[in-house]
Amino acid sequence: MFSDLELDAFREAGRISALARDRAAAQARPGVLLRHVQEHAEEVIREAGAAPSFPAQTSRNQVAAHYCSSPEDNARFEEGDLVKVDVGAHIDGYPADTGVSVDLSLDGHWSGLIGAASEALDAAIASVRHGVRVGRIGSIIEGAIKAAGFRPIANLSGHGLDRWSLHAAPQIPNVAIAGGSTLRTGAVFAIEPFSTTGAGFVNETGIAEVFSQDAPDLPRGGSDPDDSCFTGIESWHGLPFARRYFPDAPRKRLEECLRDLTRCGAVHAYRPLIEVSGGMVAWKEHTIYLGESGAEILTQGSP
Repeated sequence: MFSDLELDAFREAGRISALARDRAAAQARPGVLLRHVQEHAEEVIREAGAAPSFPAQTSRNQVAAHYCSSPEDNARFEEGDLVKVDVGAHIDGYPADTGVSVDLSLDGHWSGLIGAASEALDAAIASVRHGVRVGRIGSIIEGAIKAAGFRPIANLSGHGLDRWSLHAAPQIPNVAIAGGSTLRTGAVFAIEPFSTTGAGFVNETGIAEVFSQDAPDLPRGGSDPDDSCFTGIESWHGLPFARRYFPDAPRKRLEECLRDLTRCGAVHAYRPLIEVSGGMVAWKEHTIYLGESGAEILTQGSP
């Protein structure tokens, strides 16, 4: 159970996350740099008095998640894109996580796919209560998406949230499973249905721009213990960070640091997640607090 002060931090992180999400989604338009939308979202978070709980991401079309721009990325949104805007803020380590899909077609071509993910999220949240099994939530998500004529992505899931931890227990599946963990009053977690026109699975593909520290202590070896790359990584306390978070670090030294730490397992690299059959992907996510009176959506934002 979280204290009242801790819950206040979660709520404030949720409010700021929703603000950044909505402003970033409004900015995602054809011709705009993906990198600029991500950076703008993070500026909104910092100006509101929080810090990003992970690097803002703008995944498009067949990319379901984890597309984060490099410092040199000049990719721009294009007409017809199906965009996923994924943002989060934290207050003193208490994180929120949220996102929305944006249809950049002229005729609302992706509205059905986006609606399937949104309706699945609404149905899942309506089912949240003390004692419900996560497998039941997954069944509801799967049923809603299939009823709309699409498939859920089976190997992506929602997740618990804790201080300095963006992916804590329990995992909340997007498909029916037998049983699973039980939700308890006092939990904070994210539910995030993915709907697709494809096969319903993703693979990691491409170059990682998002990383997180997995080891309690980074193995510096013969390096200077005051090395800015190491201290910069440690400053995130295990929350994900991006290569573009190190604008002043010598690029060669940063690449060596990330390479060596990833190889030894001290740092985890998150490569883009792409639908295996090339299917288009839509998605929506909210952070939820399960209180005595039921589910409270912390990232609801303005009506």
